Amino acid sequence: MTPLGIPVRSGRPSSRLAQLTVPSMAQSVASTAAKASFTQMTTVQPIVSPLASAIKKDPKLADNWKKKPVSELADAEVMAMSDDHYMNDTQMAFFRHKLVVLKNDILSNAGETTEHLREDTVVVPDPADRATIEEEHALELRTRDRERKLLKKIEQSINRIDSGDYGYCDETGEPIGVGRLLARPTASLSLEAQQRRELKQKMFGD
Repeated sequence: MTPLGIPVRSGRPSSRLAQLTVPSMAQSVASTAAKASFTQMTTVQPIVSPLASAIKKDPKLADNWKKKPVSELADAEVMAMSDDHYMNDTQMAFFRHKLVVLKNDILSNAGETTEHLREDTVVVPDPADRATIEEEHALELRTRDRERKLLKKIEQSINRIDSGDYGYCDETGEPIGVGRLLARPTASLSLEAQQRRELKQKMFGD
C-alpha cells in the first residue's frame, strides 16, 4: 500500500507491459540507425561553385572579346560572353592560355624548391633549428606533390582543348559552364555530376 492508499501489486510485470515499456535491443539499434540515416540525408549541403556567385554577367562587357587579344581578356569579360559563343575559338584560346600560365607557374615553383633544398644542405648544429628546417622542407615537398598532381590535370585539360572536348562534362556531355571553368580550369565534370560523385564517395567510400 502506498502513502496515498493505492495498493501495490507484487510480483513481476506482465509480458505485455514489458513489451510496451522496455524496447528490445534490436528495436533500439534499428531506431538509432534510422534516425542517424535520416539526419545524414537531411544535412547534405549542395555544392556551390565559388565563382558562379562571385562574378555576374555584365552586359556592358559582352562584346569586349571581339576587340581584345585573348591574352588581355579578363575573367569578367569572358563570363559576360553570350551563351551562344560557349567554347568558341576565343574561349578555347583563353582557357588554354590560362592553363599554360598555371602550368608554367607550377614548373617555376618546382625549380625554386630544388634550389632551396640544395641551399639548405648545410648541417645545422642546433637541433631546434634543424627541426624547423626539416619541417619547412616537408611542407614545401607536400605542396609540390599537390602541384604535381594538378600538373597532370592541366596537361589533360590542354589535350581536351586540342581535341575539342574541353568545357563539356565527361559523364553527361552537358556544358560545364564558364563560371565553373574560371574557378577550376581543370574541371571535367559539371557541378551536378560532381555533386553526385562526391555524394557517392561519402556513401560508399569509393
